[in-house]
Amino acid sequence: MTESAGSDRHLEIATRADTRDIVALVNGAYRGDSSRRGWTTEADYLGGQRTDEAAINDIIADPNSVILLLRDEAGLRACVHLEKIQGDVCYLGMLTVHPDSQAGGVGRTLLRGAEQHAQRHFGAHFIEMTVIDRRRELIAWYERRGYRSTGENRPFPYGDERFGLPQTDDLKFIVMRRRIAR
Repeated sequence: MTESAGSDRHLEIATRADTRDIVALVNGAYRGDSSRRGWTTEADYLGGQRTDEAAINDIIADPNSVILLLRDEAGLRACVHLEKIQGDVCYLGMLTVHPDSQAGGVGRTLLRGAEQHAQRHFGAHFIEMTVIDRRRELIAWYERRGYRSTGENRPFPYGDERFGLPQTDDLKFIVMRRRIAR
């Protein structure tokens, strides 16, 4: 499936053949020195990996999940994970834009495409996500797109290196939600 995402960009559903590219994109955008070229880095408080091939393959194999990819003439520029979690609610996670493409509308395009996909393919009326509470700039970005804190916090998965190596012991997630359909 390919959907137009405007100009020369298009969204497509990831397959196992995309796994290595997704892992490289996500880890490069969130962790390590390469992530510091963009504004979405987590490198100041999380080291290690953000994801791995096993996790990506599990998502791709799950019938209630999808990873959408945004490509342009330069190749894979962005991805996002959607998962139907209950009734009319989809979880949105791992929204990733290559550091060289950040601040150019790619994230907005991807988010809009993900919301449309969630409605059409999962029957979602709501999108829910978790964001590390320290990411004030990112939280504000989502708020400008209509997402609001639910007031719920969730613990960071300390001790599970699949999610990274925390540099501090006070990380937590805030839950954000947006109605995307009536």
